Formats: sequence, C-alpha cells, structure tokens
Amino acid sequence: MAWLQDVLPSVTDAEPDEAVPLVWAFLYFFCLLCGYYILRPVRDEMAIQSGVQHLPWMMTGTFVTLLLMTPLFGWLSARVPRYRLLLTVYAFFGLNLVLFFAAMTSDLSPQWAARTFFVWLSVFNLFVVSVFWSVMADLFTPTQGARLFGVIAAGGSIGAMVGPLLTTGLTYLIPIPGLLLLSAVFLVACGFCIRQLDRWAMARPSRQISRQGEPIGGSIWAGIRLALSSPYLLGICLYLFFLTTTATFLYLEQMRLISEQIPSPQGRTRLFALIDLAVNVLTFLMQVTVTSRVISRFGLVSALVVLPVVSAIGFSVIAVMPFLVVFILFTVVRRVGEYALAKPAREVLFTVVSREEKYKAKNFIDTAVSRGGDATTGWIVSGVKTLGVTAGQVAWVLVPVALLWGWVGWFLARKEEKLRGG
Repeated sequence: MAWLQDVLPSVTDAEPDEAVPLVWAFLYFFCLLCGYYILRPVRDEMAIQSGVQHLPWMMTGTFVTLLLMTPLFGWLSARVPRYRLLLTVYAFFGLNLVLFFAAMTSDLSPQWAARTFFVWLSVFNLFVVSVFWSVMADLFTPTQGARLFGVIAAGGSIGAMVGPLLTTGLTYLIPIPGLLLLSAVFLVACGFCIRQLDRWAMARPSRQISRQGEPIGGSIWAGIRLALSSPYLLGICLYLFFLTTTATFLYLEQMRLISEQIPSPQGRTRLFALIDLAVNVLTFLMQVTVTSRVISRFGLVSALVVLPVVSAIGFSVIAVMPFLVVFILFTVVRRVGEYALAKPAREVLFTVVSREEKYKAKNFIDTAVSRGGDATTGWIVSGVKTLGVTAGQVAWVLVPVALLWGWVGWFLARKEEKLRGG
C-alpha cells in the first residue's frame, strides 16, 4: 500500500504515515454500515407489520437489552485484549444473524420474530457503531481525529448507500432471510479490517496508545460510574439524550403517517430504502466536502450547534404543517446533519478522555443513554396523544428543547478545547 502514502494526502488531510490506517478504517466502517443498511428497511417494515402502537414496547425492550449488555461488555473489556474483544462482539452478532435466518426460514411465530428482530437490529446498530468509534478514538489522537474522522465516516456513508441498493435489488432474486446471511458476510469482513488496524497500531510502540492491545481493566460497572461522575461525560449524555428525544418523535410520527397513507408493504419498504439512500448520498457528499473543513476551521462549536438550530427551525415548520412530506424532508435534513456534522464532532469529544472512558463510558452513553431516550420519548408521546395533544403541539414544545440542546453543544466544545490544552 505504499502508493497510498502518495495519493491519499493529495485528496484528504491525511499525513503520509496515516494513509494505511485511514484506508482500513474506511473499509471497516463501509462493511459495518453496508451490512446494517441491508437490513434496516426490512426492520422498519417489520415494525409496521407488528403494529405501530407497539413501538414504545419494542423501544423499551431495546433499552432493557442494552442495560443488560452494558455490564457484560464492561466485564469482557476488563479482561480481554482489544482485538479479541472486538472479534468476540462481531462473532456474537454474526451468530445471531444465522439464528434469525433459521427462525425466519422455519416460519416460527412470524409476528414475534419481527418484533424480536426490530429490537435486535436496534441493539446491533448502536452497539457495533459505538464500538467502532471507540476504536477510532483509541487509534487516533485528537488532532488526527479532527482531520480524519470525516473521511472515515464517509466510508460508512458509502456502505450505507450500497446497503439499501443491495436490499432493493436482491429482494427480486432471493428471499428476505437470505439478506441476513449476506449481512453476516460483511461482519466477517469487519473482523479482517480490525486485524489490519491492530497490526498497524502494534507496530508503533512509541505512540501514546502503545498499550491499547492490552485489556482495559476496571469493573463491569465502570462505564456507568464513569459516565455519571464526570461533568464532561454527563454533558455528552445530555447532548445525546436531546438528539435522541427529538429524533424519536419524528420517527414515531413518520411511521404512523406512513402506515396510514401507504397500504402496500412493498411500497413502504421501498420508501424506507429511498429515504435511507437519499440521506446517505447527501451525507457522503457533505462528509467529503464539508465535515473536516468545518471542524478544522471553525472548531467543534459549529459542528455541534448546527443540528440543534436546524431542528428548532424544523419543529417550528412541523408545528404549522404536520404533513407526511414535511416529516420526511425534515427527517432527511436532520439525519444528514447528524451523520455529516454532529456525529463526527461527537466522536472527537471522546479523543480527550481515558481509554477506559473511551470504551466503557462511551459504550454506555452511545447505547443505554440513546435507547433510554427512545423508550422515554415513545411513552411520553404515546401518553400525551391519549390526552388529545396533537403532533403540532408537541413540535412547539420541542423548539425550546432544541435550543437548550444547542447550548449543551456549545458547552461541550469549550470543555473539549480546555481538556485538549488549546
């Protein structure tokens, strides 16, 4: 890969010695999100077939599952070296896909299989993506992260574009359960990329992360304790909670409107895939042209505050025009802003914390806090709806919530600068 050291620096902000890990990280995220997005349109259709009214229960199931998995992950990371830890995680989820394939092909209790798969995929997405960014925050320094995370995230965006296209095309050729086995193949490819990144890191003993191949240590509850004892990490928890709360309201209302207005399962699945494709194409274009430059030139403040401000404007529009097309357009804009700006910037926040915090606290924040926001919002929206509150009225309430969310982003950016010594 010597030629990469000449080519990549000319088209990205990477230094010559960063070319090889950048490529493997790019491919790692590509395979991870391609495997996920092969299955996401199917998951959303299964949610409708299971009954939109059951979504708060399924979100609660996801939250409880993550609460159970967090201490288990903490126990493993305290005892298992990073490379073996990651392979264990991916082997576990790959085996799950094989088991779901067996259940679906045997046609055992289709409705419960659909609900279980919704919960499983929601856990899978958050857990493996959280682990991925933990690895990135461990491999790269804060300065490298500001320059490279946008490019790495673009690898995921390309995978997220290829995934829905594969789903759309392959459903004409193979039964839906076959998609699960294809996704498992991409998880195997993730394991190969992890191995290459681990070799690169171990070949650089002079780096400050020279001990990263060793177990992280600590107790199984360390992730929760660390997240709740640090004002900085609590701020990240609050930022993510606001993001999740506002996103879940949009998701619930959009699913309700789609289930009411589009009767065909095939039509709904194609719409979900089209939304995913539009989001990921626009995200990719922003990541390769805007993300790194915005973070490098204007700092984390701009990247962390843009999405809350856009959300405040969007909820104001929804409050006046609560139509399906408005929800879809706003969802696309928000998801692009999250994946292209807020997400890479949020990952940079973790480059200034300890290794134990990068893996354990970050995993707790990205999984339990995120899905806790889902479950809480689901029950709140369901409850206020029974009282006759409209979607437009809820949207008005979320406008000041979005502005408070923006202030939290500003606080985190300033705190990160101080921790970095800027």
